[in-house]
Amino acid sequence: MLATTQKPKSRFPALFALGVALFSLGVEAQGPALVGEVAIKDARKECEPYHHAEIADALGSFPPIWQAASIVSGDSNAEAKWASIQPNVPDIPPKGNLEGNVEGINYPSDDPDCWWTNTKCTQSKVTGVPEDVSIMPEPRTLGYGFDDGPNCSHNAFYDYLQSQNQKASMFFIGSNVMDWPLEAKRAVTDGHEVCIHGWSHKYMTAFESPDAFAELYYTVKIATGVTPTCWRPPYGDVDDRIRAIAHGLGLRTVMWIYDSQDWQLGVTPGVTSETVDKEYQTMIDDAKKGMFDTAGTIILAHEINEITMSHAIKYYPKLKEAFAYIVPVSVGYNLTHPYVEQDFTMPNFAQCESCVFSWVKFLS
Repeated sequence: MLATTQKPKSRFPALFALGVALFSLGVEAQGPALVGEVAIKDARKECEPYHHAEIADALGSFPPIWQAASIVSGDSNAEAKWASIQPNVPDIPPKGNLEGNVEGINYPSDDPDCWWTNTKCTQSKVTGVPEDVSIMPEPRTLGYGFDDGPNCSHNAFYDYLQSQNQKASMFFIGSNVMDWPLEAKRAVTDGHEVCIHGWSHKYMTAFESPDAFAELYYTVKIATGVTPTCWRPPYGDVDDRIRAIAHGLGLRTVMWIYDSQDWQLGVTPGVTSETVDKEYQTMIDDAKKGMFDTAGTIILAHEINEITMSHAIKYYPKLKEAFAYIVPVSVGYNLTHPYVEQDFTMPNFAQCESCVFSWVKFLS
């Protein structure tokens, strides 16, 4: 039951009201809608569209689903938040277009913007903007997470993770959450760390600054009742302008070292299941060679479809053999409160042998 004590203040009051309203549907005995959705085992039935009244009623408060975001007309809270962030955003021009075409860009070789797409730079050159998270500080540790969710067919995958008592960092696309709110809610109730992955999954450095802000702002607290403090740029496309915007929203930028290439299956000619197998195996072999005996690593994998999730299930036992610890990114950094709200706690790294994740308030 929702407690009667005063709700924590949020930096995003309009989204906070929406998020708590939607989340409250699922926390009392998980709620019949969520329980019913979790119980579906046929992927085709999982992906049948359903009506979610609160999402439908709130559509006018958000950018159009699967369109590049901009600040919604009349949204005074968003406008005020952007006005508070804008003075700290460096004057760096957008790069290329939203689909990633950067032809004709004459970018300086000294990488003044710490543009990851061009140089894999992760150490911001802007004072006050923290370094990207790209490794795990603890040895023999894998930062485990999945991009592009929530996917409507994820029950088998989430059931498997639950059977292994395995938690992960889930980087959710805002438009996907609007399409599949109960699936997003499951990630939170299962104890995974939910992070932001943009509203429309476009190349972030191509946005004008107010629109880049909107891509992140409107993905916060949709249907889950929590305000994430982490994000991952789609395609890894980030520079110091985008980092500064994310930092202004209280978001840590999380990158990766190993790319499973699973996202290219069925999209890029020549990329096959064997390609993905090879990428997973390379990281496993590196672990066995002792490459992570000083500090761990982070893998890029995806919740895009049944194929990518099947690869994750296939390789999980091998990852368990190769790494001493497999944890959500926040756990590796001892961030026991991964959200703005203090009601959800994660174990610190030393406690993570049992990895008990709990709601302090909402489930009390």
